[in-house]
Amino acid sequence: MVRRLMLPLLLLVSTPALAQPPLQAVPDLDLARYAGTWHEIARLPMYFERKCVRDITATYTPRENGTIAVRNACVKADGKTMASEGEARLAGGNPAKLEVRFAPAWLSALPFVWADYWVIAIDADYQWAIVGEPGREYLWFLSREPALDAPTFEGLKSRARMLGYDLDELIVVVPPG
Repeated sequence: MVRRLMLPLLLLVSTPALAQPPLQAVPDLDLARYAGTWHEIARLPMYFERKCVRDITATYTPRENGTIAVRNACVKADGKTMASEGEARLAGGNPAKLEVRFAPAWLSALPFVWADYWVIAIDADYQWAIVGEPGREYLWFLSREPALDAPTFEGLKSRARMLGYDLDELIVVVPPG
Protein backbone atom coordinates (compact mmCIF):
# COMPACT_ATOMS: atom_id res chain seq x y z
CA MET A 1 0.00 0.00 0.00
CA VAL A 2 2.76 2.44 0.94
CA ARG A 3 4.57 1.68 -2.31
CA ARG A 4 1.45 2.54 -4.32
CA LEU A 5 1.24 5.92 -2.62
CA MET A 6 4.96 6.67 -2.94
CA LEU A 7 5.17 6.45 -6.74
CA PRO A 8 2.52 9.14 -7.43
CA LEU A 9 4.03 11.30 -4.71
CA LEU A 10 7.52 10.99 -6.21
CA LEU A 11 6.16 11.86 -9.64
CA LEU A 12 4.46 14.94 -8.25
CA VAL A 13 7.59 16.13 -6.48
CA SER A 14 9.86 15.61 -9.50
CA THR A 15 7.48 16.95 -12.17
CA PRO A 16 8.51 20.65 -11.92
CA ALA A 17 12.17 19.77 -12.49
CA LEU A 18 11.27 17.58 -15.45
CA ALA A 19 8.85 20.16 -16.86
CA GLN A 20 11.54 22.82 -17.21
CA PRO A 21 12.13 23.42 -20.93
CA PRO A 22 15.67 23.09 -22.27
CA LEU A 23 17.71 26.27 -22.13
CA GLN A 24 18.02 28.07 -25.46
CA ALA A 25 20.79 30.30 -26.74
CA VAL A 26 19.82 33.47 -28.56
CA PRO A 27 18.94 32.56 -32.16
CA ASP A 28 21.49 34.89 -33.71
CA LEU A 29 24.67 36.44 -32.36
CA ASP A 30 27.02 38.76 -34.24
CA LEU A 31 30.40 37.61 -32.93
CA ALA A 32 32.10 40.73 -34.30
CA ARG A 33 29.78 42.93 -32.21
CA TYR A 34 30.12 40.60 -29.21
CA ALA A 35 33.93 40.82 -29.36
CA GLY A 36 35.69 43.19 -27.02
CA THR A 37 35.67 43.65 -23.26
CA TRP A 38 32.75 42.82 -20.98
CA HIS A 39 32.50 43.58 -17.25
CA GLU A 40 31.05 40.97 -14.94
CA ILE A 41 28.16 42.41 -12.95
CA ALA A 42 27.06 39.24 -11.17
CA ARG A 43 27.47 35.47 -11.34
CA LEU A 44 26.51 32.22 -9.77
CA PRO A 45 29.39 30.69 -7.79
CA MET A 46 32.17 29.45 -10.03
CA TYR A 47 35.22 27.62 -8.70
CA PHE A 48 37.67 29.43 -10.96
CA GLU A 49 36.43 32.84 -9.81
CA ARG A 50 36.37 32.13 -6.09
CA LYS A 51 39.24 34.59 -5.43
CA CYS A 52 37.88 37.37 -7.66
CA VAL A 53 36.33 40.30 -5.79
CA ARG A 54 36.27 43.24 -8.23
CA ASP A 55 37.15 44.55 -11.67
CA ILE A 56 36.24 41.25 -13.32
CA THR A 57 36.46 41.37 -17.10
CA ALA A 58 36.30 39.02 -20.06
CA THR A 59 37.82 40.08 -23.37
CA TYR A 60 36.98 38.23 -26.58
CA THR A 61 39.14 38.61 -29.70
CA PRO A 62 38.21 36.81 -32.94
CA ARG A 63 41.06 34.99 -34.67
CA GLU A 64 41.53 34.36 -38.38
CA ASN A 65 41.10 30.59 -37.88
CA GLY A 66 37.54 31.10 -36.60
CA THR A 67 38.30 30.62 -32.90
CA ILE A 68 38.11 33.37 -30.30
CA ALA A 69 40.88 34.32 -27.88
CA VAL A 70 39.50 34.69 -24.35
CA ARG A 71 41.18 36.65 -21.57
CA ASN A 72 39.56 36.70 -18.15
CA ALA A 73 40.98 39.02 -15.50
CA CYS A 74 40.05 40.19 -12.02
CA VAL A 75 41.37 41.76 -8.86
CA LYS A 76 41.63 39.50 -5.82
CA ALA A 77 41.03 40.48 -2.19
CA ASP A 78 44.77 41.07 -1.73
CA GLY A 79 44.68 43.68 -4.52
CA LYS A 80 46.63 41.56 -6.99
CA THR A 81 45.40 40.99 -10.52
CA MET A 82 44.73 37.46 -11.70
CA ALA A 83 44.30 36.60 -15.39
CA SER A 84 43.78 33.49 -17.49
CA GLU A 85 44.00 32.97 -21.24
CA GLY A 86 41.67 30.64 -23.07
CA GLU A 87 40.01 29.88 -26.35
CA ALA A 88 36.42 29.65 -27.54
CA ARG A 89 35.08 27.77 -30.54
CA LEU A 90 31.70 27.43 -32.17
CA ALA A 91 29.64 24.50 -30.92
CA GLY A 92 27.22 23.77 -33.74
CA GLY A 93 25.46 26.04 -36.17
CA ASN A 94 24.50 28.82 -33.75
CA PRO A 95 27.27 31.37 -33.00
CA ALA A 96 25.65 32.00 -29.58
CA LYS A 97 26.60 28.44 -28.57
CA LEU A 98 30.29 28.39 -27.84
CA GLU A 99 32.65 26.07 -26.02
CA VAL A 100 35.47 27.56 -23.97
CA ARG A 101 38.65 26.03 -22.63
CA PHE A 102 41.35 27.35 -20.36
CA ALA A 103 43.39 24.14 -20.35
CA PRO A 104 46.63 24.08 -22.34
CA ALA A 105 46.26 23.87 -26.12
CA TRP A 106 47.82 20.41 -26.21
CA LEU A 107 44.79 19.12 -24.26
CA SER A 108 42.25 20.64 -26.68
CA ALA A 109 41.49 17.26 -28.30
CA LEU A 110 39.98 16.07 -25.02
CA PRO A 111 36.26 16.85 -24.84
CA PHE A 112 36.18 17.37 -21.06
CA VAL A 113 38.43 20.46 -21.22
CA TRP A 114 35.72 22.35 -23.12
CA ALA A 115 32.81 23.98 -21.27
CA ASP A 116 29.56 25.24 -22.73
CA TYR A 117 29.28 29.01 -22.98
CA TRP A 118 25.90 30.09 -24.32
CA VAL A 119 24.72 33.64 -24.80
CA ILE A 120 21.12 33.26 -23.62
CA ALA A 121 20.09 36.93 -23.75
CA ILE A 122 21.64 40.00 -25.34
CA ASP A 123 20.76 43.66 -25.58
CA ALA A 124 19.91 44.85 -29.11
CA ASP A 125 22.84 47.28 -28.86
CA TYR A 126 25.18 44.66 -27.30
CA GLN A 127 25.43 46.64 -24.06
CA TRP A 128 24.57 43.73 -21.74
CA ALA A 129 24.43 39.95 -22.02
CA ILE A 130 23.39 36.94 -19.99
CA VAL A 131 25.64 33.91 -20.40
CA GLY A 132 24.83 30.42 -19.15
CA GLU A 133 25.03 26.77 -20.02
CA PRO A 134 22.46 24.01 -20.62
CA GLY A 135 22.59 22.60 -17.07
CA ARG A 136 21.84 26.02 -15.53
CA GLU A 137 24.72 25.63 -13.06
CA TYR A 138 26.67 28.65 -14.26
CA LEU A 139 25.42 32.12 -15.04
CA TRP A 140 27.00 35.50 -15.72
CA PHE A 141 25.49 38.96 -16.15
CA LEU A 142 27.85 40.98 -18.33
CA SER A 143 27.90 44.64 -19.31
CA ARG A 144 30.04 46.82 -21.54
CA GLU A 145 30.25 49.24 -18.59
CA PRO A 146 31.53 48.42 -15.08
CA ALA A 147 28.04 48.88 -13.60
CA LEU A 148 24.39 48.58 -14.61
CA ASP A 149 21.54 50.77 -13.49
CA ALA A 150 19.25 49.11 -10.95
CA PRO A 151 16.19 48.71 -13.26
CA THR A 152 18.27 46.98 -15.95
CA PHE A 153 19.92 44.70 -13.40
CA GLU A 154 16.55 43.76 -11.87
CA GLY A 155 15.23 43.05 -15.37
CA LEU A 156 18.15 40.74 -16.10
CA LYS A 157 17.59 38.86 -12.85
CA SER A 158 13.88 38.46 -13.70
CA ARG A 159 14.78 37.17 -17.15
CA ALA A 160 17.24 34.66 -15.67
CA ARG A 161 14.59 33.40 -13.23
CA MET A 162 12.13 32.98 -16.13
CA LEU A 163 14.81 30.93 -17.91
CA GLY A 164 14.89 28.58 -14.92
CA TYR A 165 17.87 29.86 -12.95
CA ASP A 166 17.89 29.82 -9.15
CA LEU A 167 19.52 33.08 -8.06
CA ASP A 168 19.68 32.37 -4.32
CA GLU A 169 23.49 32.21 -4.46
CA LEU A 170 23.97 35.10 -6.90
CA ILE A 171 27.22 36.99 -6.30
CA VAL A 172 26.93 40.67 -7.18
CA VAL A 173 30.35 41.93 -8.18
CA VAL A 174 29.50 45.57 -8.82
CA PRO A 175 26.41 46.93 -7.08
CA PRO A 176 23.89 48.15 -9.66
CA GLY A 177 23.25 51.86 -10.14
